Amino acid sequence: MARTIDEDLAQLERDIRQLKIEYEQYFGGGKARPPSDIEWRIDTTLKRYSDRGAEMNYSQRFRYGNLTQMYSKFREIFRKRLKQKEEGTVQRHFGAAAREIEAERARKRAEAEKSDAARFPFAVSWKDPDQEKKKVEQLFAAFREAKAQAGEDTEPLTMDAFQNFVRQKTDQLKKQQDAHEVEYVVSVEGKHARLKARVKS
Repeated sequence: MARTIDEDLAQLERDIRQLKIEYEQYFGGGKARPPSDIEWRIDTTLKRYSDRGAEMNYSQRFRYGNLTQMYSKFREIFRKRLKQKEEGTVQRHFGAAAREIEAERARKRAEAEKSDAARFPFAVSWKDPDQEKKKVEQLFAAFREAKAQAGEDTEPLTMDAFQNFVRQKTDQLKKQQDAHEVEYVVSVEGKHARLKARVKS
């Protein structure tokens, strides 16, 4: 049975993470060869969907773009380290290498926190989510990204279930408080993604 776009993107994300793990094992001496088979599979999937943008909805295109950027960043790092390995310039004292890795991780964490602060909170409001599906897709993509950044599992989160949730929540709040419009806010608090709904005055 042919896989859906969401299933392909989920597999792509797993492959990219596995590629990173296997490259680290290769550079650490745990593997004899670089993981070229996984890299080929990732390249094939990315090329296949680069020409199918029209078939993807907003959240799928958003996720595809993030995965493409992640892979490009990793691949550039791997290329540099492969070149160093081939030229024999990576034989350094372990302590110095470990400090360099830790410094790089700290820098990336700082960049990620700065980026997260700029991206969140993400807010959107509507009167009827069934009439404003573009906004629902944007909220879904933002919530999914917030969960990913918080280290939470995004696999169970589907667009259909999310659409049903916001439809019911919007109706509930509008009936309870006699409101015409409801606002949803996505934020990252500590290590948790939050989605809050409130009546917009």
